[in-house]
Amino acid sequence: MESPKASSNLRQKALLGVFWSAIESWGRQAISFGVFFLLARLLGPQTFGLVALASIFLNFLQVFVDQGFSQAIIQRKELEPEHLDTAFWTNLGMGTFLAIITIASADLIGNFFKEPAIIPIIRWLSVSFIFIALSSVQNAILQRQLAFKSLAKRTLIGVFIGGVVGVTMALMGFGVWSLVAQQISSSLVQVLVLWRVCDWRPGWKFSQRHFHDLFSFGVNVLGMNIFNFLNRRSDDFLIGYFLGSVALGYYTVAYRLLLVVTELLTSVISRVSLPTFSRLQDEPERLRHALYEAIKLTSLITFPGFFGLVILAPEIVKVVFGEQWLASIPVMQVLNLVGILYAYFYFNGSVIMAVGKPAWKLALDGVQAVSNIIAFAIAVQWGIVAVAAAYVIRSYLMSPLTVWVVWKLVRINIFTYLRQGAAPLAATITMLGAIFTVKYFLSSLINSEAILAISILVGALVYILSIFLMSPKLFWQVVKIAR
Repeated sequence: MESPKASSNLRQKALLGVFWSAIESWGRQAISFGVFFLLARLLGPQTFGLVALASIFLNFLQVFVDQGFSQAIIQRKELEPEHLDTAFWTNLGMGTFLAIITIASADLIGNFFKEPAIIPIIRWLSVSFIFIALSSVQNAILQRQLAFKSLAKRTLIGVFIGGVVGVTMALMGFGVWSLVAQQISSSLVQVLVLWRVCDWRPGWKFSQRHFHDLFSFGVNVLGMNIFNFLNRRSDDFLIGYFLGSVALGYYTVAYRLLLVVTELLTSVISRVSLPTFSRLQDEPERLRHALYEAIKLTSLITFPGFFGLVILAPEIVKVVFGEQWLASIPVMQVLNLVGILYAYFYFNGSVIMAVGKPAWKLALDGVQAVSNIIAFAIAVQWGIVAVAAAYVIRSYLMSPLTVWVVWKLVRINIFTYLRQGAAPLAATITMLGAIFTVKYFLSSLINSEAILAISILVGALVYILSIFLMSPKLFWQVVKIAR
């Protein structure tokens, strides 16, 4: 059992980790969104669709670079130098091998999708495998140490430089190559900065025993990542194959906004949750309490964020992206209905991994991946909105299984678990009523820019006031954490 002082130190480190994770996540998304806004104005749906199509193949192979070693490093109680050396050289060898395979098979991928334009894109972006291999161990070390300040520096500098390169090339008329150069330059800079801020350097060692130590845990993570890819990208694959790159471009922009909001609102705490939960794996009561707190704090910001996007999607698309992206509006509205589940279930995976049950997470991800593929395959014939609806419906239908798995492992109180989001949900409904009223009475009098600005201001004020009145304890808890 940890001493009260050790417990307090862990809490302080976790909160500081949340703070710096927020700086990294929100700063990156602010820069990325600004760059995305400019590129969406300068480039068309087909341009984004081509890069999204190429990235389907690349993202699948990226799963195999790290092989789950990073999470194994974070989760292990006892870590030896040979674990790190073995992980680094294994990842670098795999990354190099995958880059060669990608360059050689680019023609086949282009012919399969009937899009020869993606062939050179795939070949240039294959360098990403090397960048991942060169940074995964250092990234895991810093996460294990809850050193999110260093990770924030790495990410913000890389994203900023990549954005400058992408926008500059788009203004110069390079088209799709603007997006390619943005990704390559951002990844390269992040690797260089990471090696600067992390003092660990690989030794010339490879240990078969330490490889097996990591692989016995990592192979489950590898399986999860494969299933996660199928969950996240099988819709892109089917849309790109059956409906073409233009339809995929519209879908990609809508889904990209969902990912941006998810990153801003949930992954800040989620990134800190695995190393924090792992330290509490032998103290189930504290682990359950930490899970409840994570859900409570996350639902406080995710509920208004996701549902605000649902009601304000028409104005956001018109103001931010322009008239050429109007077909993305209904997709965006449907996808963001999944927000409640994201608030609750984003931490379930961290709990399962923290208690040393990666096989359980693997099985759960497998069931979700198979059900997603089936749902997408059925829905794609009715277009991109139907695919988005299939994703949301499948997610809600599968939610009881996810809750059951967490209950089985850590014996959560279901009522307490679900109650964490009650006040934020009630306040969000009140907020939506206020925004709807603003739009109803003012939409015919002022332009979309003014409607969006007033709606955000009124919605934020109503939401904060609602939380203060409905749950003053939660309100002051957030103020205390902020201080």
